[in-house]
Amino acid sequence: MNRILVAAIVCLATLSDSFATTPSPPNILFLLADDLGYGDLGCYGRQDIRTPNLDAMAEQGVRFTSHYANGPECSPTRAAFLTGRYQQWVGGLECAIGTGNQGRYDDAIRLRASNDLGLPVDIPTLPRVLKQAGYETAIFGKWHLGYEPKFAPHLHGFDETYYCIGGEMDYFHYIDLVAGYNLFRNGQPIRDEGYFTDLITEHSIEFLQTKREQPFFLYVPFTCPHSPFQAPDERRPHPLPLDSPRWKQGNAPPDVYRAMIERMDACIGRMMKTVPPNTLVVFVSDNGGTKSARNEPLRGIKGGTFEGGIRVPAILWWPEQIEKGSICDTPTLTFDWTKTFAEVAGASFPESHFLEGVNVLDVLNGAEPSRTLFWRKPRGQQIWRGVRDANWKYVAQQNGDRETEYLFDLSRDLSEENNLLDQHRETATQLRERFNQWETMTRKDRRGRLNESHSSDMHP
Repeated sequence: MNRILVAAIVCLATLSDSFATTPSPPNILFLLADDLGYGDLGCYGRQDIRTPNLDAMAEQGVRFTSHYANGPECSPTRAAFLTGRYQQWVGGLECAIGTGNQGRYDDAIRLRASNDLGLPVDIPTLPRVLKQAGYETAIFGKWHLGYEPKFAPHLHGFDETYYCIGGEMDYFHYIDLVAGYNLFRNGQPIRDEGYFTDLITEHSIEFLQTKREQPFFLYVPFTCPHSPFQAPDERRPHPLPLDSPRWKQGNAPPDVYRAMIERMDACIGRMMKTVPPNTLVVFVSDNGGTKSARNEPLRGIKGGTFEGGIRVPAILWWPEQIEKGSICDTPTLTFDWTKTFAEVAGASFPESHFLEGVNVLDVLNGAEPSRTLFWRKPRGQQIWRGVRDANWKYVAQQNGDRETEYLFDLSRDLSEENNLLDQHRETATQLRERFNQWETMTRKDRRGRLNESHSSDMHP
């Protein structure tokens, strides 16, 4: 009996120690730049733009050299991040929603006609499952996933919201390119005063400084450096004229573009000073840069599936858990953060909602996910396609009935200068067939439910 009693005491002590040392779920801060080029930060080689705060995050954390956006434009990547799945499952969000709620390709035009162009609230999202797991949630920044009130972010699980509803707006007067008002909270337009990058920073700092017992998920999608190109000191009494060249994405004055990014970096620095312990922080861009950006050494720009349109800067900062100064060259994708955040938070998506990403922390611990990555972006009569498998990259650009194909070995040709299509026809055919299988699969059920006909080897 004495031995049994001693064993029971030891067992209880062991369990007590286990519970005492079990780490609590971390806070999560996700920072998303808008149209930032792969080489626009100091830690990615840019010398004429000062980004000391992001550079410091990279020095203290992990810098990713092969991180991809899920789409070459705004809305697709945001949909993939919030749902943890390819945006193609949703419908209408393979291309950015046009300013003023415009559908830009067949599926989006059809949904717009019935006022259904946006992210439906019955699709599981990251903020909703985190909220169910005990997190407080907030978004301060750019939404761009539906103009209709039924798509508003507070209906997707965000407790606090303050956002630009569309894809672009005057940083001081909150008017878009068709003179629509864009500043909203909880589905309703609101008035405010200030430079939008500063305003969302103030909201974020207030949120970060709030004492709470629960962990939090804070999503800060900047509009910087998306057009219109306006520096922080360029406030005028009236909105930017709709015919101003500042609205054109590839037409940024270099000094203004520089000032916008430097202000974003300074704002991130202010936020980081208020970040509480045990906070996982990630910074990425939503797609590649425009002609105003520096995408070197990559080919292409925003909108296409060459590397310059989809490969983006990414930084992970989590001092308590991550070895500082690390570099990760394993290909990762935006929706990998969804799975990562859900798993570290102990949050669960419904079984019917299969997360298609991988846990980035597993990758950093040596896991080498064997998977094929896919991109598809239609707009009007043009369709961009992209496939990456290991070091092989297949790109197809279709304009009406005309299609141009490319095949690259990224291990030897990061700039995609040498088209190897003729030398490796069999490889190109295999990648094209895998793309066709994936495209067929994602079109079978636009609302994201799995069915028995889905090929399991398409999932990571």
